Amino acid sequence: MKKSNNSPEHKFDLIDTPEALESFASLHKNAEWLGFDTEFIGERRFYTLLCLIQVSSDQGYYIIDAIKLKRLDPLFDLLTDDKIIKITHAGENDYRLLYQQYKLIPKNLFDTQVAAGFIGYRYPLSFAKLVGRETNHRLGKGFTVSNWESRPLTDKQIKYALEDIIPLRELHQKLTDKLEKLSRLDWFKQEMGKYEVPGLFEHNPYKEAFQNNLISGRSTKEQVFLLRLYKWRTDLARSRDHSKEMVMPSKFISFILKNIKSGKAALLGHRRLPPDIVKKNWDTFKNLYESPVTPEEEEILAKLPPSTKLGNNEDVTFDLLSNLIKFHCQNISLAPDLLFVGVNVKRMRLDRSYFDEKLIAGWRSEIMGAGIINALKNQNGVKISLNDQEAVIDFNN
Repeated sequence: MKKSNNSPEHKFDLIDTPEALESFASLHKNAEWLGFDTEFIGERRFYTLLCLIQVSSDQGYYIIDAIKLKRLDPLFDLLTDDKIIKITHAGENDYRLLYQQYKLIPKNLFDTQVAAGFIGYRYPLSFAKLVGRETNHRLGKGFTVSNWESRPLTDKQIKYALEDIIPLRELHQKLTDKLEKLSRLDWFKQEMGKYEVPGLFEHNPYKEAFQNNLISGRSTKEQVFLLRLYKWRTDLARSRDHSKEMVMPSKFISFILKNIKSGKAALLGHRRLPPDIVKKNWDTFKNLYESPVTPEEEEILAKLPPSTKLGNNEDVTFDLLSNLIKFHCQNISLAPDLLFVGVNVKRMRLDRSYFDEKLIAGWRSEIMGAGIINALKNQNGVKISLNDQEAVIDFNN
């Protein structure tokens, strides 16, 4: 391994040959823990380019050049070893990248951002703020927009890359102690377990369409067109390894959806829609709009929450229940937003017949009271009475 003194503050090993990586892996095969972070470039690409993997351990600090190294298997063997604790901060994007490009699922993860939420910090909390509050160490200014693909790495890049891993072990120790004192280490481990489930990072070609508010209240034909339009853009971006915005900017999708039924002339006449996009893609748009709806697409649309316009009382009721939950979380020093991670709150708000069971699964079931659970499941049964002095909430109405 190459010893480098490019960093004025910390010595590190630069690993950019297969031999150095094998040596690194051999040295760490019985490690108790590893901290890791990644630097990557996602702009103007469909497939994110992994540039660096930074690793900390009892043996020192390492920068692994993921561009020069064509195979990273020796490192991946360590990341999937469930006997080694892998410490990260806000690592979900790292886990997603490793899974989607390498089908790699790191084991025995300890995410300091998630752990912080279980001891009362706001979720999500930045690395710099957590480090500052727990270790009294101040991190330098960010360098996230750097061109991590360029070589050689600059001193500033190296300093930034190392700062992302140096505090991880100390954070792990401090946060673990606090989790144990609050008897929440088991809760935390349950939450981290979800990142070891492959389905979490599987690509959903219809996710963007479902997140577009315009899909509600449209005709079936228009809804299917929106599904197809997003999928077409994704498939084309993948085939070219371009970003989806390079294929077609998202801001134009609503214009196309609203005017497709009026034909090509309506799209060409839209003052905010570039004519070149219409001329180049009209045959595709027309085919996407006019092709018959398939049974598969009908099944996909069936998962949409009903288009419901909430009355004022219904809206207030849901907000009140949500705020009661948040108030309870704050009282027990738990980040309220952490409770709702992965829970389909939007659908619960719009669809009175839907309740996301994830909200009362595992550790969350120990947080939620029976009254609040019943109220969320049957919001129409909640009665709110107001007088001059207080609001009275009846959950059993």
